[in-house]
Amino acid sequence: MNRFIKIVGIAGLLAMASCSKEITQRNQNFAALNPDKTDTSAGSWRPVLLSSVTEFGCDNPIAVTSPDYKLELLEIKSRQANMSDEDEALLKYWSAGTVLRWNEILRELVAKYNLPPYQNPDGTYPIPSAANPLVYPYFPFANPPYAARAYAYVSAAQYDALLAAYHYKGFYRRSRPAVVDNTIKELVPVVKDYAYPSEEAVVAGAAFAMMSLLFPGEQDYLQDKLNECLNTRILAGANVRSELDAGVSLGKAVASKFIQRARNDRAGKAIGTPADWAKLENSAIARGETPWISQESPKRPPMLPLFGKTLGFLMDTTEVINNRPPAPPSTGSAEFAKELDEVLWYSQNATRDQMRIVHFWGDGAGTYTPPGHWNAIACEDFVNMRFSEVRWARNLALLNMAMFDAAICCWDAKYAYFNPRPSQVNNKIKTLTGLPNFPAYTSGHSTFSGAAATILGHVNPGRAADYMSMADEASKSRLYGALHYRSDIEVGMQMGKMVGSKAVDRAKTDGAE
Repeated sequence: MNRFIKIVGIAGLLAMASCSKEITQRNQNFAALNPDKTDTSAGSWRPVLLSSVTEFGCDNPIAVTSPDYKLELLEIKSRQANMSDEDEALLKYWSAGTVLRWNEILRELVAKYNLPPYQNPDGTYPIPSAANPLVYPYFPFANPPYAARAYAYVSAAQYDALLAAYHYKGFYRRSRPAVVDNTIKELVPVVKDYAYPSEEAVVAGAAFAMMSLLFPGEQDYLQDKLNECLNTRILAGANVRSELDAGVSLGKAVASKFIQRARNDRAGKAIGTPADWAKLENSAIARGETPWISQESPKRPPMLPLFGKTLGFLMDTTEVINNRPPAPPSTGSAEFAKELDEVLWYSQNATRDQMRIVHFWGDGAGTYTPPGHWNAIACEDFVNMRFSEVRWARNLALLNMAMFDAAICCWDAKYAYFNPRPSQVNNKIKTLTGLPNFPAYTSGHSTFSGAAATILGHVNPGRAADYMSMADEASKSRLYGALHYRSDIEVGMQMGKMVGSKAVDRAKTDGAE
């Protein structure tokens, strides 16, 4: 969460990021997804929002003996007979896994839009508007809380959509194209169950719908990615066109329930008003504390001060308040002075290795944010674990719901206490990376990381100690970088672990274990 880049630099970055539609994809060379377990019972797993896996219908497939179906088989044969080098490259790319690739696309969009608006000539700051996403300031500003929410909604929608798809696959029991016509070539590993509706198309339909809401200026780009994804299933000989159409339709239908929830989860009001901002500062002063003050020039309004009131997936608002950590050391106390001195020491004496850690976990403006960093870590490991698409979706949903709720808890604490940053209190402290525009207590990096490491350690117990070691390093990076006091990072880690345990509790009862 780097300090916002000044004047010309940020203006140039904003223009470049917002006008370019080219997003560079990484990890092109993952092997084709070939799961160890097919998870054919996933239709009985517990969804996140759906009241039932049959809440949204899926029309009867056309008969495999019909002329229309035979024409669809011919489409596969024609596409395979005329495959270009570009087709082969896309086939290889998407064969790594549809959940994986849409997660990568989401991370790239977050990075593209994780840039704060530049000030107006009068020193005020404009607010991005979803109603005018292509007019500056471009919507959204994909800061860490926004990003955590985006990752959670996309992942959870994909998961619920796949549970519905697995139910209908078992209900209709439509054979794969290569079983119906043995002249069809399957060019990638194909799960040996049923083809209707296409699970890959369900994932893509849900992702397209959710990401069009979250990044409305990217709908043309997202449509291109949707078309790519679907076309590769035909090239692969894995699905006929009607199986893809049914999947996209079901995915979009399930996403509509998540879209409705997103429109009413209170995140849209998280920016607050000048009266809200003044009340936070005055409340801290009334308690006898030094209030947080923006170190931007001109002063920038605090980032999403009401985000703590957003409705998460694992905890309701009452639980968030009841689990709010105790107040940090008073700004007038000896304990606070001791912690401040420690930050000053690190700002002047950090080792080369500590500086490396600071920058590795920086995840500031123009990046996919700390939640995106943990998604990247998870995806690298999940590839090697050879999960099915539905288990990929389930595990990313658990991870991202945990980090979304962690963001809510963290932002609730930040603005309940409105604690100043170390460099605000002592101007001798120079941060080793950018300075975020919100209060110090608790550390967002620490809270995100504690939550992520806890749920990932449950999903992949062989790596549990490694995840917690990474979380500890990410947390300490904020002290090494002179951004946070020790109490910020320690309490943040504790709070993150608490939220992560909520995700573990859900995992133990969702039917997938």
